[in-house]
Amino acid sequence: MYLVDTNVLLRFADRSHPLHPSIRIAVRKLCQDGHTLIIASQNCVEFWNVITRPVERNGFGLTPSDADRLLQLIERLFPVLPDSSGVYQEWRRLVVRFGVSEVQVHDARLVSIMKVNAISYILTLNAEDFKRYSSEGITAVTPEDVVREIG
Repeated sequence: MYLVDTNVLLRFADRSHPLHPSIRIAVRKLCQDGHTLIIASQNCVEFWNVITRPVERNGFGLTPSDADRLLQLIERLFPVLPDSSGVYQEWRRLVVRFGVSEVQVHDARLVSIMKVNAISYILTLNAEDFKRYSSEGITAVTPEDVVREIG
């Protein structure tokens, strides 16, 4: 089972992005190999934030109505994990143990969701951001890693 990182979801949704084709290939390959790709409510919140943010502030500039349509598509393709009460305690442990600060608190929350749900793999464009969690049994895999296995 793989948790799909928000940065992958955003490029998956943006057909004009240069990484879109390799992400589609990676998602297809993982599914064909029998892996389940899932998302968490945290991904949905981050996704909504970026796609409704104005373009001049590095967003997609979509309306909430368009965001809803796109998120519904994402939710159909990738099952959403139910929220769990243990996530906060695990997140709190991780941020203290690894000295997490600033924007990396969001990655720590994804890792806490993974830990609570016994998920070892995350499909991400930022494997470096998750390396600190390898001692926690977390393995970051990029779409390029998956595509490279094909070729």
